[in-house]
Amino acid sequence: MLIKHFASLLDEYSTKNLKNLQKLHACVIRHGVADNDFIRSKLVSSYASCSQIVQATLLFSLTIRRPTFLYNSLIRAYASQSRFWESLFVFRCLILAGKAVDKHTLPVVLKSCSGLSNLRVGRQVHGAVLVNGFGSEVGNCNGLITMYAKCGDLPCAVKVFDEMPERNEVSWTAMMSGFGFHGKHAEVLMLFDKMVEVGMKVDGLTFTSLLMACGHVGEVERAREYFQMMQDRFGVRQTVEHYTCMVDMLGKAGLIDEAKDLVMDMKAEPDGALWRALLTACRIHKRVDVAEWANLKMLGDAW
Repeated sequence: MLIKHFASLLDEYSTKNLKNLQKLHACVIRHGVADNDFIRSKLVSSYASCSQIVQATLLFSLTIRRPTFLYNSLIRAYASQSRFWESLFVFRCLILAGKAVDKHTLPVVLKSCSGLSNLRVGRQVHGAVLVNGFGSEVGNCNGLITMYAKCGDLPCAVKVFDEMPERNEVSWTAMMSGFGFHGKHAEVLMLFDKMVEVGMKVDGLTFTSLLMACGHVGEVERAREYFQMMQDRFGVRQTVEHYTCMVDMLGKAGLIDEAKDLVMDMKAEPDGALWRALLTACRIHKRVDVAEWANLKMLGDAW
């Protein structure tokens, strides 16, 4: 009961809050359960979520009995910090230790392959997915789609997507992102229509891929429709990323005043990427007036 209690507290209170995590860690030590593998795994994950990767690695190294889920925690910890080589190294240690992989191991490893654009290792991991019987598991298939797309093998990404016995919204969005990554923007728009047609739920990432595709093919009117339907039809809140896509697209089309109006009316807080998109458009189209206005906003003089 004590172990379950502390595990619950670590899940509830320690995520991305280092001070709370350190207090809980001290309590765990005082109650004599710090050596429990399950608790240690929770601590590894919690320290990683607080960007304390050194502490997470130290806890892992002090563990004598290392079950698969403990390796998974450290693999995920490194991947979450974009330290993909270290993530793959821990995966290699898992294999060399003769530990069995589970359905949670390989999606994170595939993420690391994607981050490194390492197609050779990615193909090997695909083999491990199949050998371990996870070929129909949605999370692994989603990871394979992203890995193949980011590593330059779009046909394999499409093959994995087409052969999936079951798909979720992540599957569709991953395939849309893959098409967009390879400049197949018309395919992104068609895939979205199919996604809606089959009744699949859409989210903010889906619309990010969609708006970027519209921007690349100059579908201004279509992008306006998608941007409007986000909240009205699908209940998806527009974030600064969506506004940035719209500003970038409107700016490229020379619609500087519309881009400015959109920024003035936006509910999200503008960030550097949005201002850069607007200022780039102003420079291209020689709109000094809007550029000066944007600079004042960025400096906080008139925001």
